Amino acid sequence: MNISTLDMVIIVGFLISVVIVGSLAARRASRSSADFFLSGRTMPWWLLGVSMVACTFSCDTPNLVTDIVRTGGVAGNWAWWAFLLTGMLTVFVYAKLWRRSALDTDLGFYEIRYSGRPAAVLRGFRSIYLGVLFNVLVMATVSLAAIKIGQVMFGLKPVETLVYASIGVGIYATLGGLTGSIWADFYQYSVAMFGAIAAAVYAVKGGIFGVGSLSALVANPALADKLSFFPAAPEGGDYSPLVGLLILPIAVQWWNVWYPGAEPGGGGYIAQRMLSAKNERHAIGATLLFNFLHYAVRPWPWILVALVSLVVFAPDTPAERSAAAARLASPEMAALVAKYDGGAKQELAPAQVAEIRSLKARVKGVGKLADAFPKVEDQFLRNDIAYPGMIAKMPKGLIGVIVASLIAAYMSTIATHLNWGSSYVVNDFYKRFLKPQATEKQLVAVGRITMLVLLVVSGVVALAMTNAKASFDLLLAVGAGTGLIYILRWFWWRINAWSEIAAMLISFVVACFFAFAGPSLGIEQSFRDAGMFKIMGYGDWKLVLGILVTTIGWVAVTYATPPVQTATLRSFYRKVQPGGPGWQKIVSAAEASGESIVTERGWDVPVGIVCMMLGCVAVWGALFSIGSLLYGQIGRGSILGIAALAALAGLLKLSGKIRVQ
Repeated sequence: MNISTLDMVIIVGFLISVVIVGSLAARRASRSSADFFLSGRTMPWWLLGVSMVACTFSCDTPNLVTDIVRTGGVAGNWAWWAFLLTGMLTVFVYAKLWRRSALDTDLGFYEIRYSGRPAAVLRGFRSIYLGVLFNVLVMATVSLAAIKIGQVMFGLKPVETLVYASIGVGIYATLGGLTGSIWADFYQYSVAMFGAIAAAVYAVKGGIFGVGSLSALVANPALADKLSFFPAAPEGGDYSPLVGLLILPIAVQWWNVWYPGAEPGGGGYIAQRMLSAKNERHAIGATLLFNFLHYAVRPWPWILVALVSLVVFAPDTPAERSAAAARLASPEMAALVAKYDGGAKQELAPAQVAEIRSLKARVKGVGKLADAFPKVEDQFLRNDIAYPGMIAKMPKGLIGVIVASLIAAYMSTIATHLNWGSSYVVNDFYKRFLKPQATEKQLVAVGRITMLVLLVVSGVVALAMTNAKASFDLLLAVGAGTGLIYILRWFWWRINAWSEIAAMLISFVVACFFAFAGPSLGIEQSFRDAGMFKIMGYGDWKLVLGILVTTIGWVAVTYATPPVQTATLRSFYRKVQPGGPGWQKIVSAAEASGESIVTERGWDVPVGIVCMMLGCVAVWGALFSIGSLLYGQIGRGSILGIAALAALAGLLKLSGKIRVQ
């Protein structure tokens, strides 16, 4: 532990300041549930855009990116870079529709788009499923990173870390509501980015890691297979790296997998912020700024630190891992390992405990991390602790700044999820089903109580987790196959509440089947024997099969169940004006009956899709331009930068054709 008095002063000073900033809106937040959950729908685009990106900038994100880079190289980040496609689709197609709906939460969509008891059941179910169960899982993943940072940096026990980390965010999130969270997000994002950049600069230039410069880092043999922006070409007929890291995310994953912060068609806390915007134009501007900051600006500081960590904490070689496994399995170690695994460590000598711990870590490839941080518990010894491990080796003063930046990232994300989750519980469950006549004061009180409950429960769940990447993969699996329905429900009248219910249930059942029944049935081995792993890895096959089964299932249910009531469909169209051929039957029938429901002629979705593609070129171009320049590839970096600027110019010119109210 290298925490000095100066570091602690910086950290404590930051905590006090952010609680003050977030709590300044307490009086306004207490006025009504609309003020508490939507800031009175008065937020400007620039503040909302920064808030959106701060929500997704959690202390687990650097850990996740570090895990990805250490195991799959820079190209492994396509697992989340591909979500830029759905982000830009939200900007130019869905942002204005969400703001036009004037809903209190995105779950309110169900009862303006669908009809009858199924719509009400769907709204109530998802308020608990997303607002409580799914939300707790996401917050627990974030808290897991805080636990690892607390162990590496401070030597804290997991429970101690969670208690200390929760106090500040619990105060300002419950007092200030969404307004307090948004202003705190702006402050925290500034601190978080400064800390991330400072960490990257010192990791490369500081000298204590034996790197010294970007050119020396890029030339290091340990990184030879880690630097590429794209997966390597197939070797020996093995297409799995290319398919899993690039083709699958771009071709399928972005439009057919639901994931918080990157929902196809928008949703969750992104929709909450669009709904709180001043108007449709501010909603579009906010989501555009979010996608630029999220994908083009943030990644490289983390990637650089992750690359340096591969030099400082080099993964164990296959030979070292095999030797460690053989040593653990040897007759002389068998009894000792049994005691170690059986909870009888106290019967072993300290040297024996240290050796077994080190050997187990080497089998996982993280032996050097285990040796460097002997206080980190076994279940947390993964590649993702390399990021806090790097920070622990930085000089006094700078550690305080960087740790404060990670605390900022943690607090902004947790505060967002607390407000978002409680908004579902209050608006879509308590007010809708339990107490429709509740006063505004009661709604705010229930919201604050819900926040505290979510905070405690997520902390308990975090104690059972071990790896951020595993949690990320689980979230993707549960949401596989549901994304397409969230894109089409705005533009195809035939989709009904049963469609969404079927999609949720089927995706959940498929994910559980592979997680629990799959191992006993030997599915993975069957795939391996059939040579299917040369096409995709087992995880990718599970994702694709989940998408296929879920999509077929919800489409079949759509046609097998009655359509939404005509009056509801006409009311929805009149309010939102989605347009397009998918509504032509409803529009024609309304006009034939003498009812006019169209107030906005023409359909600008094709223009929005072109803008989406230009936006992706601009952001990815900027992302890879920055990366190329950091690698010292000036020519390629300049060309990519020019391409990004050209795409941006085309985008700005064309986006004016998108009609807003």
